[in-house]
Amino acid sequence: MKNSKKKLTLAGISVAALLLLSGCVQTHVVNGVRVPTQAATHGLTYNLLVRPMSGFVDLFAHNLGLGYGWGIILVTLIIRFLILPLGLNQAYKSTYMQEKTAYLAPVFAPLNERLKSATTSEEKMAAQQALMKAQKDNGINMLASIGCLPMLIQWPFFIALYNAAAYTQGISNATFFGIPLGHPSIILTIISGVLYFLQTWISTFSMTPEQKKTGMTMLIMSPAMIVIFSFMSPAGVALYWAVGGFVIVIQQVIITFIMKPRMRRKIDEEFTKNPPKINDEGVKDVTPTSVQENFKAITSERNDEERKKGGRNAGKQNRK
Repeated sequence: MKNSKKKLTLAGISVAALLLLSGCVQTHVVNGVRVPTQAATHGLTYNLLVRPMSGFVDLFAHNLGLGYGWGIILVTLIIRFLILPLGLNQAYKSTYMQEKTAYLAPVFAPLNERLKSATTSEEKMAAQQALMKAQKDNGINMLASIGCLPMLIQWPFFIALYNAAAYTQGISNATFFGIPLGHPSIILTIISGVLYFLQTWISTFSMTPEQKKTGMTMLIMSPAMIVIFSFMSPAGVALYWAVGGFVIVIQQVIITFIMKPRMRRKIDEEFTKNPPKINDEGVKDVTPTSVQENFKAITSERNDEERKKGGRNAGKQNRK
């Protein structure tokens, strides 16, 4: 039930995000082409976000003579790379807390088991409080890693880019390597789907089995949503998603292969110096000794894995 709720939540967030991007500017079809309504062109969203971004696309496409395809690509890359530090910072906080929670799994396991086996509301409340206190004592706070400011800063750029790619004048009649940007493109749709699949696939490399349950859901859901949405939109929008997917793959590579190994070393050092705090007040089935033994076993196992990886990498370097 818990995993089902997580999957439904993730699906809801994905759908809401896509609908938000597409619904910020009201449109209608004129001569077979979807364009903003007259009222929308006088609206706050269009004038503050979409119109300036459309002018930015025009700067590359028309003024510099690069064409609208390259205009969309360059503007998307510039904006994406400008806000990449924000995305990485947010991803670092979220991933660090996830890694820390996974690292402390043996500490929380007895408390989670007690919560599952509770039969009365009083027992559940006591177990929940004990679990929350153990998380707090060990520095676990998933809400602190969410952070609304980076997302609030990024969304206006995404809204502007999406709508500029869809409704900039001239795009509907332009082509990019023979692909009409004003009509759906199966080629760009497939490229977008592959890139988003690659991003979620890379994200599962260093996940725990529990994390992979959610990760595998996103492995299918995220690319599927992008494919459906790209196929229903003009190729200019699919090109925007494809370029954005390329940047997201780069971001995920940095997180998986650079950030996560450093996080795990940092967490290992942190709890080696300051062992996990265990509150067993009122919790008869939690024994500090057994929990510490479990924790040490998992720590030792993870350290062995890191050493093996280090050994293999060292061997490769020596062969070079």
